[in-house]
Amino acid sequence: LALVIWRENLFKPLNKQVTSAVLNLIEKERNGETINTSLISGVLRSYVEIGIGLPSLSVYKEAFESHFLADTERYFTSESQQFLAANPVTEYMKKAEARLQEEERRVQLYLHESTHDQLARKCEHVLIEQHLEQFHAEFQTLLNDDKNEDLGRMFKLVSKIKDGLGELKTLIEAHIHTQGDVAIKQCADTALNVGLVLKPTNGQSDPKLYVQTILDVHKKYDALVQTSFDSDSGFVAALDKACGRFINKNAVTVTAKSSSKSPELLARYCDTLLKSAKVSEDAELEATLKEVLTVFRYIEDKDVFQTFYSKMLARRLVQHTSASDDAEAQMISRLKQTCGFEYTSKLQRMFQDVDVSKNLNERFRSHIASSTPLDLDFSIQVLSSGSWPFQQSVTFSLPVELERSYQRFTNFYSQAHNGRKLSWLYQMSKGEIVTNSTTDLKRFPTQASTFQMAILLQYNSATSYTVQQLAENTQLKMEILVQVLIHLLKCKILQCKDEADVNNFKPHNEIEVFLGYRSKKLRVNINKPVKTEQKQEQEVTHKHIEEDRKMLIQAAIVRIMKMRKQQKHQQLLSEVLAQLSSRFKPRVPIIKKCIDTLIEKEYLERLEGEKDVYQYLA
Repeated sequence: LALVIWRENLFKPLNKQVTSAVLNLIEKERNGETINTSLISGVLRSYVEIGIGLPSLSVYKEAFESHFLADTERYFTSESQQFLAANPVTEYMKKAEARLQEEERRVQLYLHESTHDQLARKCEHVLIEQHLEQFHAEFQTLLNDDKNEDLGRMFKLVSKIKDGLGELKTLIEAHIHTQGDVAIKQCADTALNVGLVLKPTNGQSDPKLYVQTILDVHKKYDALVQTSFDSDSGFVAALDKACGRFINKNAVTVTAKSSSKSPELLARYCDTLLKSAKVSEDAELEATLKEVLTVFRYIEDKDVFQTFYSKMLARRLVQHTSASDDAEAQMISRLKQTCGFEYTSKLQRMFQDVDVSKNLNERFRSHIASSTPLDLDFSIQVLSSGSWPFQQSVTFSLPVELERSYQRFTNFYSQAHNGRKLSWLYQMSKGEIVTNSTTDLKRFPTQASTFQMAILLQYNSATSYTVQQLAENTQLKMEILVQVLIHLLKCKILQCKDEADVNNFKPHNEIEVFLGYRSKKLRVNINKPVKTEQKQEQEVTHKHIEEDRKMLIQAAIVRIMKMRKQQKHQQLLSEVLAQLSSRFKPRVPIIKKCIDTLIEKEYLERLEGEKDVYQYLA
């Protein structure tokens, strides 16, 4: 009763003056003066207590809070405008951050806790939301100047505003995409310029430089997202979108006129990496493979990577150039985790074939030992044709010196596996021959390809042959023969007798053995892949990828239609795109062609009277 009398007779006539005095004290404190906070606390506590018998806190809210919030808006609107006019946005952000903390403490010291949320919203609106345009303009400058601390401060402030981060996400995505584009353009130009001076690159960039450039950009902005933007899911998504865009379409892919250049270069980088002895240490191996998978995650055409990777893995296994079996196994394991069992099933079967071949070699050696031994060391690898991505062997006449070994193994294998057919891949084979010096009787063990061996062994019978005679004796195509001869001439094992242009051999040109051949190395390696084969293989690889994609699209269409029975054209396109997006991004015109092909094969038909609806035919 006493509180009610107090409220009616004293509070109502005097509350405006009291409230005004309290607000003046608060403004003085905001201006940096020291005030008696316990006085304000006592006044506001009395405002709460004399509201007895009325709706909760009604006196406090009507007599003080509404006026306090209006005064706060007026004060900070004026201060923020004046401060921004005289100071940069970066300094203003520090000021705004400090003001928000002060108001937070104010609630704890003497305001009622119910004021907290409204005061926070009011301050955020005045100090941040009203200046978002200036924040956005400054955000780009901060990104350009790598001011990560200021970027973090802006993120914390703007994240307080509902939907306030949308524009910042758009800006950072565009910025990362631009930076990635610029970095790759510089790396592509450098690689191509170096190529012009040292060796032709055929429009290819250096895989290591290319992948490292991508990783440098990703590392920089991944660290920014983690530290300055607190790994916010929206900013992580912006980073992923930007990286996906510049990795799949950039200066290198445009120069190569192929959207699938990125996965090819990544596969080549992996090939270089897995041949290197540096990957043998566990910690370094783990970090390196993680980096490779980071780039792989952004690749759209994962089927292109799979095709090139499997070809290069096959070469490493056959030519024994892999630095670490553990590294190979870990890489396949990571690809399996990322893309599933089907993606790596052929790769795993390759390793199984290598193990089976080791046992087969041991059995063949035992077989030879129990009968007439061979006069040379001979080992083979028998590979299942469905798992290994090798082209069929070229036309070639095996040297007489190797014919006996060839026949003995063929007979042995036919007896062990009746009904199986062996197709010999001479272009993948190699051997070791000994070159004897005529001057000081030195011997030079030389590792050579089968084609190189076939040509060099001819010179046991004569010291000089025409190009035409070598072609007839070896049955090699002239294009391949010339490539092999050029390399043997560069190694100075052979020489051209009649000063012919080595890059433009004629059938009548004579090639003779260089009797003065010497080498500083104890063991010489002249085994080098034929460029013509490499070029043809690359063309065939891309052709096979396109054919495989058409088959995958057709299979996806049939699966969908078998389940749906009837489907509209647009819905079918959407489902096909969704099913295949993890392997590659199908182009809509190709999907349409595949639908037409399936209609011709009578898997589907267009529904009569509804041209955009397809029906599955059982």
